[in-house]
Amino acid sequence: MSLILASTSPRRRELLALLGVPFDIVPPATDETPSPDLSPATQAAQFALDKASSVAERHPNALVLGGDTVIEIDGRLLGKPTDRQHAEAMLRQLRGRRHAVHTGLALVCRASRTTVTHLETARVQLAPFTDDALRLYLDTNESEGKAGAYSIQGKGARLIDTIEGDYPTIVGLPLRRAAELLAEHGVAVPKDVEALYRLKPYENWKAFGGS
Repeated sequence: MSLILASTSPRRRELLALLGVPFDIVPPATDETPSPDLSPATQAAQFALDKASSVAERHPNALVLGGDTVIEIDGRLLGKPTDRQHAEAMLRQLRGRRHAVHTGLALVCRASRTTVTHLETARVQLAPFTDDALRLYLDTNESEGKAGAYSIQGKGARLIDTIEGDYPTIVGLPLRRAAELLAEHGVAVPKDVEALYRLKPYENWKAFGGS
């Protein structure tokens, strides 16, 4: 069975490639407007399912993997900033505080009637960075398209004190659980996942460790 990643995220593509699994990429066609009736964690899983389902409708014989990442602070969802001003407001809200990072996963195959969702959560403590540090980071334009307006695998790592949990979850794809889900649904995973976690072969992974 062929595997499709329903994503436009370079991070998810790079992380999934670490597993050594052949896959194609098809951009999903979904509306990422949050529902006021869903918690941030449930919303992340729902977005992942929506993405996988939208691609599975067009490729019914493939196994489709979807993922989505959101930030939760004070019980509220933070998605991707719409512009620099929005990114600045997000980072000021997160500065010096601990927040949750929820990444939802979904596997969908129409032919085999497979629909599976999973949620992984990690926590990030941002440093009490200065206004100058904030402006310098915003000048990199790295906030664009990033949940919470920062990139842990990029220059945004300078804004972070510590993490609790799975580093790849914060980047956008919990590798351990993704590998388990794929194996459970007939996709051979050539790479030793535990070896990947020991070697941490992704940007800034070694700097934060995590489980």
